[in-house]
Parts: sequence; C-alpha cells; structure tokens
Amino acid sequence: MKRPIFLLFLLPLLFSCEKLLMEPGPDNTPENNFQELWQTLDHKYTFFTFKNIDWDSVYNVYHPRISNDMSDQALFDVMSEMLFELRDGHVNLFTPFDISRNWEWYLGSPQNFNFSLLERNYLQNDYERSGPLLNKMIDSIGYIYCGSFGSTIYPENIDYVLKKFQHLKGIIIDVRDNGGGSTANSDRLASRFTASERVVYFERFKNGPGHDDFSEPRPKYLRPEGPLQFTKPVAVLTNRSSYSAANDFAVIMSALPHVTLIGDTTGGGGGYPYYSELPNGWHYRFSSSQTISVNDLIVEAGIPPDIQSELREDDEIRGIDTILERALEELK
Repeated sequence: MKRPIFLLFLLPLLFSCEKLLMEPGPDNTPENNFQELWQTLDHKYTFFTFKNIDWDSVYNVYHPRISNDMSDQALFDVMSEMLFELRDGHVNLFTPFDISRNWEWYLGSPQNFNFSLLERNYLQNDYERSGPLLNKMIDSIGYIYCGSFGSTIYPENIDYVLKKFQHLKGIIIDVRDNGGGSTANSDRLASRFTASERVVYFERFKNGPGHDDFSEPRPKYLRPEGPLQFTKPVAVLTNRSSYSAANDFAVIMSALPHVTLIGDTTGGGGGYPYYSELPNGWHYRFSSSQTISVNDLIVEAGIPPDIQSELREDDEIRGIDTILERALEELK
C-alpha cells in the first residue's frame, strides 16, 4: 500500500516539471499576433506562386502599421487588409466583433441565377424536397437543385430521386449559388453518377516552409455507391457563386464523360481550410492544399464550363432562366 501513496505524492511534482519544460507561448501583443499570422501563412499557405503574390513585400507594407499600443479594432483592420491581398474566399480572421473576408471572386461577376425566377416559373408548387435536393421533372428532363452542401444528403434522398428519374433521357444538377459545405455530401451525390471507379482529380499538400514545398499529387478516386447509378447525359449548372465543396463537385463531375458543365466559371476555393489561433484568442483559416483537375488545371480560381451561358436580362424579365433552358436544349 505504500507504493501507490508515494505515487500520489509524486504526480504533482511530475506535472510541475512538465510545465517547467514546456515553452511558453508568445505574449499577447499586437506585434506578436501580427508576426504569428504572417509567418504561419508564409510557411503553410499554398497559393503564393499560383497567384503571383510577393508575401515579403506584403509584410513590408503592413508591418510598419503595427504598434503595441494600437487597439484591437486597429489591429484587426491592418491584418484584414493584409489577408485581403491573398484574394481568397477561404482566408478569414474571426474575432468577436467581425470576420475578415474577400468576396471578390464573385462580387465582380454576373449573378447568373435568380431563385425567385426558378421557383415561380419552373419549380412552382409541384416539386419535391428530398432532403436538401429540390427535384422535379421539367420537359421530360430530371431537374435537381442543390443550394448547399452544408445539410446532410442521405443515401435515401438520392435513391428516391434517381429512382424517379432513372427512365428519363437526362438529369440537370443545379449548384448555382451553392457556397459549399461538406465534401462528404458533394462526394456522396457525385458517387451516384459513375458506374466504375475513376480518378477525378489530384491533390497536394504543403510539406515544408518554402512557398513551393509540396507533396507529390495524390489521386482522388470516385467510386460508385448505392443501388442506383445514372450514367445517361447529365448537365451541371454553375455560376461564380458555386464555391468550395460545390467547386469540388464541379471538378469531380467534369471528369465524367457523360457530364457537361453549363453556365459560368465556378468561384473556386479548391483547397482544404487550415485553422489556427493567435495569442489573443482570435481564430483564422486559410487554404492548405491544392486541387488539380484531370486536365492539369489548379482549380483554385474556378472551373470553366463546357458551354458558357449567361442569364440574359431580357429572358429574366420574361421569367425565363437562360442557363436552365440551354441545359434542357442540350439534354433533349
């Protein structure tokens, strides 16, 4: 009984020694917060070369504006402006009072989507909502609208829709204005449109501090899942607001021979987000990998469609979705 009692007295000493051996974190000062943010991005961000960004020059512009007596708001403003230089929707600084962001990837482009037009003139009252998949037969073509990959798409949702559409000549999958979510959902949906395993893209990760230190590209495989697969013609509708997981969905589907992308170039966002925390408790994220299509395109800046189509203003006034009509024409 003496040994366990001795160990009980020894445990606090061991924990004290462990604390003494641990290096303390940097002090919570504006200077240290700025340095940690800049250096972490310098070592781990993946698109400096792709976007032709001189990160050292960015440092020289913004570091002189840092002082240890500045307010949290002033610090946030400087670091947000610095992050804005990356032109990346996956780069954010999260604070209790604001979130830094750069939405230039879609704000400068036509919307090419009007949900009210779609609802009032195409979906109307007789569509079905199978989980997040809004679906209806339009002019003998199956139509699926998926506005987000943030809600779980269950296998039963896809089973129901594909069973309903399996005898039709084609399916339209509309991911316009889909800002992303979970790639598990986008992969689950895509897996029902291939009859065999195939490579659909490649990905590589930072493996060193240099801006071009990457692992070898590794293939991403799409495998058929579930009781039903649809391998007749498919059209995927995209716009610049098809981002992140929707961008992944587009690059996967574009690798399938029976799929045609119609609309506008997607918004991009083809990398896994990396999350970390600054000494002051603010969180931040940025892209830590690259996605490369089977055609050797880094898809961070978006995936161009096979058929470019714009939502024409005169059509919109008349209740016509130009891009959807172009897809119906293609599949019929």
